[in-house]
Amino acid sequence: MAFRPFFRPKPPDVEAMKREGDIRGLMKAFRHPDTGVQWRAAEALGSLGPDAIHQLIRGLRTRNRAVKLGIIGALGEIKDPQAVEPLLREFQNPSAEVRWETALALGEIGDTRAISPLVISLHDQDRFVRYGAALALGKLHWIPGSDEERALYFLGLQDWEGLATLGPPAIPALDLALKDREKTVRRRAVETLGKLRNEAAIPAIFRGLKDLDEDVRWQAVLAGPRCGINIMHLPRGLSLRPRLRKSPSIAAFLNCVLPGMGYFYLGRWWGILIFQIDITATLWLFAFAGEQPSYSILLPIYCILAVHGWFLAKRMPEI
Repeated sequence: MAFRPFFRPKPPDVEAMKREGDIRGLMKAFRHPDTGVQWRAAEALGSLGPDAIHQLIRGLRTRNRAVKLGIIGALGEIKDPQAVEPLLREFQNPSAEVRWETALALGEIGDTRAISPLVISLHDQDRFVRYGAALALGKLHWIPGSDEERALYFLGLQDWEGLATLGPPAIPALDLALKDREKTVRRRAVETLGKLRNEAAIPAIFRGLKDLDEDVRWQAVLAGPRCGINIMHLPRGLSLRPRLRKSPSIAAFLNCVLPGMGYFYLGRWWGILIFQIDITATLWLFAFAGEQPSYSILLPIYCILAVHGWFLAKRMPEI
């Protein structure tokens, strides 16, 4: 017999609420921590059709993200054009998941009023939102009006080969990809810029040289000469990257007040062992030698550890 944890709420009877047309209850089910319950509630609301549309639209005012996502999913299932205008407002939502779900729902509804906002969403800095917008535009049979729009569409689908075949018009879209939070997207963008073999890609490649991720910077180094950057200029561009390095001062401070933790801060696992040894030794000294003699013995050791931690951090390479 399976036992349900006492802190987990009892799953609601989605089927019963669906039979009874309990729209409010189904909307409350979106708050349940089980995503399976949330999905079933969305499908149930979607099956209720026009009977649920007005309450769902009013429910979009909620600030609860889980509830909002469920409502948007249900509106996409119902496919009622009345939901288009309220959904378009959700493109201003700071949550990328909400914007993504909104794009997908608009694609399911199939109303052409969504085309222009979806094209704008192809410029979103979040790859999931761009992907949802591209899929929705495909369902709406949208035809790009220029190569630049086609490039944004390919970027939304992460069709890197398609971007490479477009040539220079793909550069603005690839430059947008270099601002993505996901390093694999930025790396593929730099690789594709190298395939263009066009000098117009040089500013974007220099941005790749300053990327936080080492793989992205390396791909920019490889792409640079293909696009006309003199290899003698690459070290200068690379030198402009943000410097990430463990602080010697923090390592020294930690080793002084919490001996061993400075080493742990620097990524040395054995710092924990030193910390444990210090605790044991301190308790033993305080018990047998007293407080004052103990400090006279331990303080020089702490100073030595602090100085060693400082020099160890200084010798660590920059990332």
